[in-house]
Amino acid sequence: MLATPLNELVENGQLTKNSIVVADEFSCNYVGENKGRLLIILRLTPLASPNEKIGSPTAIQGAVGSNGKPISSAGGTPTPASAPKAAPKAAPQPAPAMHNNASNQQRHTFPIEGLSPYQNNWTIRVKVTQKSDIRQYSNARGDGKLFSAVLMDDTGEIKATAFNNNVDEFYPKLEEGKIYYISKGQVSLAKKKFNNVNNEYELGLQRGTIIEECRDGPVLNIHYKFIPLDQLMNTNPGDTIDVLGIVKEMSDVTHLTSRQGNDLTKRELTIVDRSGASVRLTLWGKQADRYCESGEPIIAWKSVKVGDFGGRSLSMLSSSSMEINPDIPDAHVLRGWYDTDGKVQDFQPQTSSAPRGSGGAFNRDEIRLLDDVRSANLGGGDKPDFFSAHATIMHIKSDNIAYPACQNQGCNKKVIEQHDGWRCEKCDKVFERPSYRYIMAMAVADHSGQVWFQCFNEAGVVIFDMTADQLVELKDRDDAQYNKVLESAVGTTYNFTCRAKMESFQENNRVRYGVQKILPLDYKEEGNYLMKLLSSPWAQ
Repeated sequence: MLATPLNELVENGQLTKNSIVVADEFSCNYVGENKGRLLIILRLTPLASPNEKIGSPTAIQGAVGSNGKPISSAGGTPTPASAPKAAPKAAPQPAPAMHNNASNQQRHTFPIEGLSPYQNNWTIRVKVTQKSDIRQYSNARGDGKLFSAVLMDDTGEIKATAFNNNVDEFYPKLEEGKIYYISKGQVSLAKKKFNNVNNEYELGLQRGTIIEECRDGPVLNIHYKFIPLDQLMNTNPGDTIDVLGIVKEMSDVTHLTSRQGNDLTKRELTIVDRSGASVRLTLWGKQADRYCESGEPIIAWKSVKVGDFGGRSLSMLSSSSMEINPDIPDAHVLRGWYDTDGKVQDFQPQTSSAPRGSGGAFNRDEIRLLDDVRSANLGGGDKPDFFSAHATIMHIKSDNIAYPACQNQGCNKKVIEQHDGWRCEKCDKVFERPSYRYIMAMAVADHSGQVWFQCFNEAGVVIFDMTADQLVELKDRDDAQYNKVLESAVGTTYNFTCRAKMESFQENNRVRYGVQKILPLDYKEEGNYLMKLLSSPWAQ
């Protein structure tokens, strides 16, 4: 069995049937009741790929030695752990393994990929890639504290968590970047509500868990699967991905207050890569406070969350990690490109701060009729759905077309009018006047039917060709002229990219269609499309 990071050798054709390889590092395990052996290859070197099988290899259960007797497995092979009687028989689990490395040291270790709740005698050799702060919590059973850490080896990663008294014991022992032997932890199904690590299990550090620092043996490097920044639109909001980029801009640390009243700190970075795209990435808490890199460093991020507000953005989670100026080939290539050509290049933002009309050409292959959007129940599931529409504005609600927002860049929260000005509770600041932003509902239609779209600031600027501040001022000065502006937008056709998501309002569930992008019609493109349509088999 190949460890997950080696799958790419199969995908790119380096490893095929009958390939001859050197197994540089592996784990040997017993599986099943017949004590069959399973090798988990952690590192290998392909040598050749002959077309045909060489010799007559025999399965080890049937192999015989020169004396005609079956080959014995004695000598240093660990005894398999006894499985609980209730363990399912459908998927045999590997037992503790003999870990072999380049220094010829031997210690019975288990790959993270092989951990399951049905093993009880294991030791893993792992690197701590991220360790959280100690957090307090309160529930029906009382108050407590916890911390978590993300552990990785050559086969994968897993989240480890300790609670209450175990926090005092294990928090000082684990340091980010160091390698440890860990045993006697509790493996259980991952609670995905609190766990973004790519593993179906998680590890509990409890009384009796043994943690020992490993000061020798092979280095454990983080395995990344980088997504180019110009491909972020192809990812789903809420996904966790790996990215590699150069920090082009850095904001100061800002202090916020959460809805629960907790103090938060954040710092925003603008990163770029060879795809010519840029994106905003947010650091939170200690990540924001500790970041003090000058210049334009290259950073590799593991498991950052994709956001979808006004385009695409990225955000570090408590389980995310970042490696500054990593010594990996992709980083060296990126640095060479940036220092040679990239530094003077213009980058295309992937967020709502992009210029009007940016974000690429409208994709007609994604167009859905409005009646089809409703009948297909887009947005009715647990996750949002995205679609494109070619529709005409039929009506715009004029009563609440904009809201007073905070003037701080990137905040946009609603401000409250007080005797001394307009106060933003999030930023804890008072402003002389607000900055108005569009938020409006409008009915749109195509030949199949009509639906209501919810639009935000960027869409409003495109529709009215003026800012929300200008339109609100016009309403206060001349209500008749204000109504004319709204009426002039009715009957205008646009290409929309929308997000459909189920939301709850006053205990009622309904699908809301939010406009992600709005593009005025390009009549040359529209004409070319109609000509192509008329010459297609559909029109014959």
